[in-house]
Amino acid sequence: MDPVQGTLDELGTPLSDVTFVVFDLETTGGAPAEDAITEIGAVKVRAGEVLGEFSTLVDPGGPIPPFISVLTGITDAMVVAAPRIEAVLPSFLEFIRGATLVAHNASFDTRFVKAACAGLGYPPPSNPVVDTVDLARRVLTRDEIPNAKLSTLARFFRSPTEPCHRALQDARATVDVLHGLIERAGSFQVHTLEELKSFVRAPTPEQQAKRHLADSVPHAPGVYLFEDERGEVLYIGKSTNLRNRVRSYFTAGETRPRIREMIGIAERVRHIVCSTSLEAEVRELRLIGGAKPRYNRRSRFPEKVVWLKLTTDLFPRLSIVREVKDDGATYLGPFASARMADDARIALHEAVPLRQCTQPITLRTRRAACVLREMGRCGAPCEGGESQEEYAVHVESARRAMTLDAGLVFSAVSARMERLSVEQRYEEASVDRDRLAAFVRAAARMQRLSAITRIPQLVAASPAFGGGWDIHVVRYGRLAAAGVMRKGTHPTPFVASLTATAEVVLPGPGPVHAASAEETECILRWLESPGVRLVEVDGEWSLPAQGAARHKARIDLAYRHLDRSRGREGRPLR
Repeated sequence: MDPVQGTLDELGTPLSDVTFVVFDLETTGGAPAEDAITEIGAVKVRAGEVLGEFSTLVDPGGPIPPFISVLTGITDAMVVAAPRIEAVLPSFLEFIRGATLVAHNASFDTRFVKAACAGLGYPPPSNPVVDTVDLARRVLTRDEIPNAKLSTLARFFRSPTEPCHRALQDARATVDVLHGLIERAGSFQVHTLEELKSFVRAPTPEQQAKRHLADSVPHAPGVYLFEDERGEVLYIGKSTNLRNRVRSYFTAGETRPRIREMIGIAERVRHIVCSTSLEAEVRELRLIGGAKPRYNRRSRFPEKVVWLKLTTDLFPRLSIVREVKDDGATYLGPFASARMADDARIALHEAVPLRQCTQPITLRTRRAACVLREMGRCGAPCEGGESQEEYAVHVESARRAMTLDAGLVFSAVSARMERLSVEQRYEEASVDRDRLAAFVRAAARMQRLSAITRIPQLVAASPAFGGGWDIHVVRYGRLAAAGVMRKGTHPTPFVASLTATAEVVLPGPGPVHAASAEETECILRWLESPGVRLVEVDGEWSLPAQGAARHKARIDLAYRHLDRSRGREGRPLR
């Protein structure tokens, strides 16, 4: 019998025949076990034609956090008369029956749907799922778009619908993005649903051809460096198992377009074996800061930080500076950008009426006060409205807020946010929220850094894999030595030998004079991990009793809810 050539239909389901349900959820937060759905929007399409839409608000059964209301515009008043999820879910499950689900950052939305099904006794939907974030990373490059946010992709594909964190409108925008991505995937010979799903995770030919670069890398903790044919460092990373980590770059699990591009250029992988995982992490940071590889995204410019300085003038003011000096001034930071430092400065001005002018003021200075005097935001020492002694009270309040207790700033800005929220001025409230977060996080960070960078020498140990101990010597917040003490070794001579050969580190002003903030924070995370024991501390290690950490915990909790919701827009393209 003559062979019969198979048709395209026999090789898979043509995309033109697939019914897609593109959906989006709005929720009270990012944790399905704790949060609830507030809105569902879905669009059913096939072959580019809209077959139907599904849209409803959902009563979450509890209050919607103010941060979420600011983001989505959905308030408690809007959902008070809406149906509960138990009345909505059956209709939604019927709407998606037999369709392929599509969502932007699909894991977020599908987790909430599965949690709702589990809570109401329904089997979880078994529909195929396509994630437009993953697909965008596969078919688009960073030269085309800077990230995979829904708003960015909607503009790129010229969608007439602008995403606005409302479920149906975002679903409509995602439909346009899906069609654009499918058209782009066609140039990769992707024509069926099965090909589309496998295409996202398939390793590139460059990845397959470079697998041999991992052959000489050992199974040990350390740092790896991808280099091109000229020896230029392209990318630096670290791992507790170098061989396994480097191998992962040549598998289907590595989907970052930027890293796949790097693999195509790389010609060799150099490695540095380290004694401990902490040493590997610190070496990675130092190497990235020195070599500044073009494919690393973080830690490339540790020197590009700014500080908020309370000057030492006769009438001190707040100034943004690039350097910490041993001049007796009070500093807050480091900040990653001048914008963040300015946010913190505005937050502090909300609580303390320091002058905001930049002209020097002496006891003989007499000039007309600015509008801040009329607003009650400044005592106008420039025209003699406040004496040096009266102004010193504000200076001391600012200094205390920057170094010991951020409660004054937290209370002042929170009160303003509450007032703006009552007036439904959510955009302004969100700006104040970010300013307060910038101040509190910087204050908490500096207090943590300063606590350890004041210590001339600290020696600590943690249990090593397979027995023994990982020993680290830290001087003024910098890792000065690392070693592994084998099981059965007497600790006293080992620690004495390690400290005798450790790097010499000199004291200096500020919390980052000896190491970058990232390095010191790596050391702090290790010191706070389970099983770590202090062997020796030269001095005292303490934090302010009323430190900013107590306020940072509340802010971080609110931002976790916000970030989980924003996560549906997709992480930046790499």
